[in-house]
Amino acid sequence: MSKIKHHERTRAQESSNAIERMYITMRHLFNRGFYKPMGVSGETLREALLLLRPEIYGSVGEEKAELEGLLYVIDRLPQGIEECTFINLTSDEGYANSHFKAIIPPKRRRNCYRIDKEQMNIEITRGRSEIYDILTHLTFIFIESHKISKRVLIDEAGNTTRDWAKLEKAVLSKKKLTQEEREVAISHTANILGRTFNEISTVYDQFALDSQPERLLHIVYWLGKLAIEEVINNNKRTVTFSPVLRERLGHHIHGEIWSNNIKEILNQNGLLERPIHIISANMHSVMNSLFAPSALKTSSKNKTIFEIYEAISHKDNQDLRNKVTKEALQRGMIYIPDSSGTNIDVQIFDTEKFDFSKLDIEVSETFKNSDKPVIFVMDYAFGEQAYETIDELLKPIRFNGKKTHLKVESISIMGKAGILEGGKGDIMIPSAHIFEGTADNYPFKNELSKKDLEGHGLSVCKGAMITVLGTSLQNKEILKFFFNSTWNVIGLEMEGAHYQKAIQAASKVRHSINPKVKVRYAYYASDNPLETGSTLASGGLGTSGVKPTYLITRKILEQIFN
Repeated sequence: MSKIKHHERTRAQESSNAIERMYITMRHLFNRGFYKPMGVSGETLREALLLLRPEIYGSVGEEKAELEGLLYVIDRLPQGIEECTFINLTSDEGYANSHFKAIIPPKRRRNCYRIDKEQMNIEITRGRSEIYDILTHLTFIFIESHKISKRVLIDEAGNTTRDWAKLEKAVLSKKKLTQEEREVAISHTANILGRTFNEISTVYDQFALDSQPERLLHIVYWLGKLAIEEVINNNKRTVTFSPVLRERLGHHIHGEIWSNNIKEILNQNGLLERPIHIISANMHSVMNSLFAPSALKTSSKNKTIFEIYEAISHKDNQDLRNKVTKEALQRGMIYIPDSSGTNIDVQIFDTEKFDFSKLDIEVSETFKNSDKPVIFVMDYAFGEQAYETIDELLKPIRFNGKKTHLKVESISIMGKAGILEGGKGDIMIPSAHIFEGTADNYPFKNELSKKDLEGHGLSVCKGAMITVLGTSLQNKEILKFFFNSTWNVIGLEMEGAHYQKAIQAASKVRHSINPKVKVRYAYYASDNPLETGSTLASGGLGTSGVKPTYLITRKILEQIFN
């Protein structure tokens, strides 16, 4: 028994050392200004990632290619990145006003610009977490690319296998592939990747884009081609960090612009001195919880409230969503699309304009007769960006020489997280956030309790949560260690400790908001990284995310209204 325990612990220790090494290395490379991922400078990152073997990257440590991990990463990087030898991380440096067209990855809102055949610029406006995220993804795809070159190179003179020649012909052919030609190409690709024909066929369409139906072939070919260039001609891919990015990072530049713009709009609308409830959530659940029942009353007869939410969430029901948005805008919602580069949109709801009789959430008489509060909903932040945005938002502001402190009454954070005991869609109620890789921990009194959310057919657990430095770096051993340790960890996410650090600083250290501010945190499970086949790379939540999202949202609103 003790032998097994010892082995698990050592593996967990190795893993946590590897994560620490990755972060220290990434910071060092960033300060240095450039590095070659497959050269000597990138060696520590590669070794640490291979030692870690994170769940999300599946078989990265084996000879065969990792397909689900590749899809996860490619969805978060700009189209065409596989063709680029030079990847340049920049700040917001004015490319939006140029002839360059922004390329936005399907699963991450970030602006990227293809400068020429060899160079891709990626704009960083969300701080360090975003850099860690991108560098980890790049390390993964470059390791994968060298697996391809190993399989297709016959000798040091650069001669390649027949499979490679056939793939090259299919990719470079200008005409549309027939079903037959596609299957021939898939057969050669399967050999190159060490996967079966069936495995490649299954994921083929998930990689496809309307503009590039054969995208998987294209990605495999270019990753392999640039890896061959590195091996034969020593023409190494390079990642650079622009001088402006290095100078600006950590200075809350985007967070400050974002926050000042919001306070300016609150001021213009006479809302700056009113009580405020801040909610960090998506841009639909609060609006739908408040306005869907009245906006859709004709089309929602005989439906339960959760069936209505599910209908609105369905991708084909844009007209239902438009109806709710229209109603919300007529009833006092102010929508502030982001222009600061934080990528955090905001909705402001003035409860003075509410018709409480049309809400299907209970509202107490005391609330109806109070100084009508303002409900302030902000989109999710990304990692360290949570500290930057909340820290700036909670600072007092001066208008016409008068200093105004925001009357923040509560701050509610809801979001997705990985769960360690349970499945997709289950709910986690944190009692503390532990910041991975440091000794920092943030206990707090959570206004939401387990009892509040139980009894709806979903499991609810309560305990500490880990704020990780990057979701793509977790592996089973570390998670098992936390799960079995006395920390009583129930899940992992990326923002909690950052939010709580900012809230504690504002309420207890700077006294810029009420020291007794109420906080609420609740997360629903997007994956279970301890279960094979349930990691983030296994795909989204589908409609299983609807119920927990709205349960949490309604409970937050209920507490605000009562």
